Amino acid sequence: MSEVINGLSVICLLLGGLASIIAAIGIFRFPSFYTRMHAAGITDTLGSGLILIGLMLQSGWDTTLAKLVLILLFTLITSPTISYTLANAATTNKDAAK
Repeated sequence: MSEVINGLSVICLLLGGLASIIAAIGIFRFPSFYTRMHAAGITDTLGSGLILIGLMLQSGWDTTLAKLVLILLFTLITSPTISYTLANAATTNKDAAK
């Protein structure tokens, strides 16, 4: 059973790292602010979530697991909220400049 958990953990960590690398590439390659923000917002949440899940699988039933769960919940709540706020502020500033 330990090998299965270790395998799942490695898969989650690798997929999370890959999603974060794809987000970084998207930030540099996409042409406009909104497409860059979409790449960063979506894959950042996915990448950090998968990395945290991989770390949770490695931590066992400890206080570390509770801390990682709280970090995951905080990330899942704040990351989309920040993306929405940034997009709203950019749209508002663009409309005010006209």
